[in-house]
Amino acid sequence: MTNYGIIGCGMMGHEHLSNIAHLKGTNIAAVYEPDRGMAASAFRVAPNAIMAKSIGDLLAVPNLDCLVIASPNHCHVAHMQQIAASRPLPLLVEKPLFTAVEDQTAILEFAKTYAPLVWVAMEYRYMPPVAALIDRAQDITGGVKMLTIREHRFPFLRKVGNWNRFNKNSGGTFVEKCCHFFDLMRLILKSEPRRIMASAGQDVNHLDEIYDGCSSDILDNGYVIVDFENGARAMLELCMFAEGSEYQEEISAVGPKGKVETKVPGPARFWPPKLGAPPVPQLIESPRNPKGALQIEITVDPVLLKLGDHNGATFYQHKGFLELVRGKRSAPEVTLEDGYKAVIMGQAAQQSAAEGRTVDFD
Repeated sequence: MTNYGIIGCGMMGHEHLSNIAHLKGTNIAAVYEPDRGMAASAFRVAPNAIMAKSIGDLLAVPNLDCLVIASPNHCHVAHMQQIAASRPLPLLVEKPLFTAVEDQTAILEFAKTYAPLVWVAMEYRYMPPVAALIDRAQDITGGVKMLTIREHRFPFLRKVGNWNRFNKNSGGTFVEKCCHFFDLMRLILKSEPRRIMASAGQDVNHLDEIYDGCSSDILDNGYVIVDFENGARAMLELCMFAEGSEYQEEISAVGPKGKVETKVPGPARFWPPKLGAPPVPQLIESPRNPKGALQIEITVDPVLLKLGDHNGATFYQHKGFLELVRGKRSAPEVTLEDGYKAVIMGQAAQQSAAEGRTVDFD
């Protein structure tokens, strides 16, 4: 039996609980969640768990094998440091790995000294239609030269204490929401960013939201263009007031031999029942010669769809992390370096949009 400690059981924390419970030989041994309502909800999902009153109490639970951090973004670094100082264990850390520019040094120091393996939670890699595109991109394109990622979705959901309404807590939309996409860019293009340019704004959502006298300052739409060291280019198009879209994410990769695309629907729970069954994920292969697109449906286990909002990805991510904890893998698939660089790209995009200039990477 592999025993988990969970730090933070808000919306994403609950998704982690449900997916861990679906894996054989796992047990939620301890949970720390300071919000009473969320803690009560977590206890209903994991009734055998010790409901710790602090992270220190959670780390004192004797039989823990690993930890999951799903606390608000701006808490991640402090929680990692507390774990490192008290009881280092294999760790799954939700994205983004950190939020503030001044946290960069702290993460680099953590990486040098933390002995157990750390897996950064980048669920989008594991969505079956996205994983299919990653697997086929090289063969179909002959080497990706242009990568386009479009996400047209609903606004940011409500979180406990409305922490995600402010850049200082979330890192900003290009960090909080889009580190997933910057991770995919590096993974698919197999290269590092050279420069980044962004244009963005807060034009529709959250304009009249005021908390403790402060107005929400998060972006709700934007474009980001990234030049990579190998000559490839990538573009992100984000719109968070487009929940009427049939598909939430659309990704296309193009090279000298052809194009491969994927289309991913949003969470099934948001699909209006009056419209019938939710759309099915698609993979579309379009070679240049001979011409003729091949459209493939990528079906996802309906049980996994009910365990969260990420198209089954969280289950596959946890399956890999569990193999790591049990010694069946030698390294995490999503490393501290991956998590760090995804945030750096998001911070550069935030800076570019704010200052109206291109940001170079050294």
